[in-house]
Amino acid sequence: MPSLEVSGRELAFREEHGGFSLILKRNCSISPGGLACVFGALAVAVLAIGVGFAVAGAWLILPFAGLEVLLLAGAFVLQARHATDYERIELAGAALRVEVGEGPSVARYELDARRARLGVEQGRVTVGDDRRALEVGRHLDAETRAAFAAELRRRLSLSDIGERRT
Repeated sequence: MPSLEVSGRELAFREEHGGFSLILKRNCSISPGGLACVFGALAVAVLAIGVGFAVAGAWLILPFAGLEVLLLAGAFVLQARHATDYERIELAGAALRVEVGEGPSVARYELDARRARLGVEQGRVTVGDDRRALEVGRHLDAETRAAFAAELRRRLSLSDIGERRT
């Protein structure tokens, strides 16, 4: 499986029938399940401390402990909702497919690879045609994003050459 390695991060371009497939994901240090376990442990600890103070006579701490758990739950839900965000970029024949998963929604786009334009502007990488431009590589750091853009440009031009030969 050919890959592109930049700053210790490897992008594995899976070769498929003359094209490629690449999945870019967030660099997440904990899974949503692991995050739920951490939240559960923190919630139990905060509420146990709140109940302990309430039993000792400082009952006003218990509502604040409950509020803290609710706010913590909100923050964890926001983080977990986007922990599995990804971008899948596939080149198959003359079709460039981009699938973007953000939270619960998934959007799929298909572009003509021969007419696709790749743009790099102020650290942002866009791929598009006459109708739309999509930002790709959002989950990569700046150095890896630049290397990814160069490799994608190379592969798109190779695809274009291959189409002209046939």
